[in-house]
Amino acid sequence: MTPKPSHRGGVPAWGGHPYPLGADHDGEGTNFALFSEVAERVQLVLVDDDGTEHRVPLTEADGFVWHGYLPGVGPGQRYGYRVHGPWDPSAGHRCNPAKLLLDPYARAVDGQTDNHRSLYERSPGGPDLADSAGHTLLGVVTDTAFDWGHDRPPRRPYADTVIYEAHVRGLTLTHPDVPHELRGTYAGLAHPAVVEHLVSLGVTAVELMPVHQFVQDGVLKDRGLSNYWGYNTIGFFAPHNAYAAHGTRGEQVTEFKSMVKALHEAGLEVILDVVYNHTAEGNEKGPTLSFRGIDNASYYRLVDGDWAHYYDTTGTGNSLLMRHPYVLQLIMDSLRYWVTEMHVDGFRFDLAATLARQFHEVDRLSAFFDLIQQDPVISRVKLIAEPWDVGEGGYQVGNFPPLWSEWNGKYRDAVRDFWRAEPHTLGELASRLTGSSDLYAHSRRRPRASVNFVTAHDGFTLRDLVSYNDKHNEDNGEGNRDGESVNRSWNCGAEGDTDDPAVLELRARQQRNFLATLLLSQGIPMLSHGDELGRTQGGNNNAYCQDNQVSWIDWRLTGEQRDLAGFARSVIALRAAHPVLRRRRFFLGETVTHAGQPLPDLLWLRPDAREMTDRDWQRSDAHCVGVFLNGDAIAEPDPHGRPVIDDSFLLLLNSSWEPVGFRLPDAAYGERWSTLIDTAEPQGTPEEAEHKASTALTVEPRSLVLLSRPSLRGE
Repeated sequence: MTPKPSHRGGVPAWGGHPYPLGADHDGEGTNFALFSEVAERVQLVLVDDDGTEHRVPLTEADGFVWHGYLPGVGPGQRYGYRVHGPWDPSAGHRCNPAKLLLDPYARAVDGQTDNHRSLYERSPGGPDLADSAGHTLLGVVTDTAFDWGHDRPPRRPYADTVIYEAHVRGLTLTHPDVPHELRGTYAGLAHPAVVEHLVSLGVTAVELMPVHQFVQDGVLKDRGLSNYWGYNTIGFFAPHNAYAAHGTRGEQVTEFKSMVKALHEAGLEVILDVVYNHTAEGNEKGPTLSFRGIDNASYYRLVDGDWAHYYDTTGTGNSLLMRHPYVLQLIMDSLRYWVTEMHVDGFRFDLAATLARQFHEVDRLSAFFDLIQQDPVISRVKLIAEPWDVGEGGYQVGNFPPLWSEWNGKYRDAVRDFWRAEPHTLGELASRLTGSSDLYAHSRRRPRASVNFVTAHDGFTLRDLVSYNDKHNEDNGEGNRDGESVNRSWNCGAEGDTDDPAVLELRARQQRNFLATLLLSQGIPMLSHGDELGRTQGGNNNAYCQDNQVSWIDWRLTGEQRDLAGFARSVIALRAAHPVLRRRRFFLGETVTHAGQPLPDLLWLRPDAREMTDRDWQRSDAHCVGVFLNGDAIAEPDPHGRPVIDDSFLLLLNSSWEPVGFRLPDAAYGERWSTLIDTAEPQGTPEEAEHKASTALTVEPRSLVLLSRPSLRGE
């Protein structure tokens, strides 16, 4: 039940404090604090269940923070702000007290926008006086109390990390073992059936697509669609209320914490995909929901000399002003809140290049990176950048500071090109398989800098990558013009659904090839949710607006899908068992001598077992290669200081149309080779897992083979 506030009408609040920003409940009352440099007056608006407003003037302001304390106001109370100030778009100011505004620091949000005309400024001669109350979102005062018990962050080493990118709703909405009322929610994701799948698969971290409070786009709602992905943030402190199974008056905060606690108990880290580069208010034609009406010129980048328009490097209408101290404070306060109060383990930063644009160019020395580096809380969690935006010079793969890991888009492209047998792909593939030292070693970064992925939420699923040559986004309502047109995909002989057994067999093999390549590469592998189950979007490569069967995981699994999941599970387990498959440092070409034989830590081989030459790498028609990974040459101790001893591996890849005979290395490399993976087999492994390879081995067309031999140490 919502507590009744002690203050009504125009009765002033107590002075209160300018920090912390937001609504801070102390057990007896609540302190409210709002930043606005441009405001002339600020009214706190308390909203009853029936919509009745109680406006309380905040008369105290320190350092442009308006604040007041209200005794008797506690958890569950809905509130907003009305900001009185200049309406002068030509100067960058858009204050309008007719708009009821969401607190940027709200810890919980009630309601959703409805695209009503009152949310927009449609009057060309001045502010639109239509009141937006009843059509917008409200903040909710929350209680921070929660029994975390013995919760501890798993703190998985980067080298041991396997990321599973997932959507809260899409992952759980059709799961037969999750109760109907919990499907598509935080509680559903924490359900034992879902957790068991993740744990049995072997992933170590769940990277959740946006869970910050986001807004449904009016244009999508008019088309009968929705902003399913959630890259439309309006509340950087609030868990999205539509993902809560148990209410939205602050209950979503408790439910989110319970989810994190359950995942931690299973040994899984929680990484959030966060969107600090823009907000849901869009450009000057978008709705006024929060920041625009509070202090437009402080929060947003405006076009130099044309302050009525927004400088946009995100493709969404606006970009946050990353050189303003209160914008930087907002982001840092938000990050610390999610770590300290919500116990998350890291962040993936959407369009992170925009965050580095203090002025116009992307700058790795920007204030944002400085703040992250020196922060005692944020610098200790996992930090992952999407290292590009749509602005000039926005593609920055390999250029983020040493503390960061990056989505490696070059890895995705190289692996896709190799397995569809594009010319001149071997050299690029070699760099990507071994951790992309060409991108990261120059700044003394390690393989952990590279988050390797073949598919992600944006683009084809793994099954669609091998089933479609072209995108099929007609259901998005944009005439199939949206989404990437160059996908580096291959349909294996038929576009979309087919009954041709040869095509289906090849598609299954290609999926195994991609999964094996990803999981056997140095760096941090990332799986897109459902790829291990053969999830399809019917060729839609931009399903951001499809909150339906197009995007949800279908848990009605066929035998083929179960086999694919079993294959992924086995390769992840193999990776976890062998440090040489997940090294903490790059290969250096060093040799280690055992039994009088000098062996390199890494060696690239032709099918005849001779070392690759420069001429071999440059051949346009070369589509097969072998790589020797020396487990005796790891040369790095385990966390307890003990020397690491591992098996050695021989990885043979053939993306051509013909079988290729590989001669195995001579006795100096060891004679007891065992075949562990063969993607040409229906389940990806030989019928006899301990089969001993002879001096030669045939790698079938479009397939990968992994062999191992025991360590030579002590022999």
